Amino acid sequence: MSTLALKRMTVDEFLLWDDGTGARHELIDGVPVAMAPSYGAHQIIAGNLAIEIGGALRKRPPCHVRSEAGILKPNSVRNWFQADLAVTCTPHRHGQYETPDPVVVVEVLSHSTQDHDRKVKLPVYRSIPSVQEILLVHSELLYVELHRRVDGTRWLTELLVEEADLLRLESIAVEIPLAALYANVDLGADAGPGAVPGADLGAAPGTPPA
Repeated sequence: MSTLALKRMTVDEFLLWDDGTGARHELIDGVPVAMAPSYGAHQIIAGNLAIEIGGALRKRPPCHVRSEAGILKPNSVRNWFQADLAVTCTPHRHGQYETPDPVVVVEVLSHSTQDHDRKVKLPVYRSIPSVQEILLVHSELLYVELHRRVDGTRWLTELLVEEADLLRLESIAVEIPLAALYANVDLGADAGPGAVPGADLGAAPGTPPA
């Protein structure tokens, strides 16, 4: 690892840094942290969402969806997160790395990444003033968790666990059937409707606004 990587980096330094492995990293409190590689189900779900959201926004420029979206933590120069998808209605600028003013942020979860996504990334996404909805989609279970901002500090959580459920992203006026979201994904016999993630997810979702 380079000398630069041994000290706490700024975001600008991080974006120029290369550890030579080709692995993806996020920057957390100035320290590069390797991201787990995505696999089939994760990639398919992210692609399905990008198609559905991108198609709905095609006639509504400058709103657009970004994959592997760079997300900055407010009031920090040492944190850079990479979301699976993000929606912004701010026009892209040439040479821009970060996603400006994200409105919707999407993370596709797996058993190996859900703890990090929930305990580290979710609080950061909630702290971004422009973010109105945060979507957590499990890649190994039929399980979708939508966090919707009620006001400046309160959020409402909605769970979707049936194939017939309809995901409504109110901030961008997009509706997606769960059947379309999970199209071409084999979840296995034990991951159908009613299955829920493990107990290591922290506070139970579906609680009233806090």
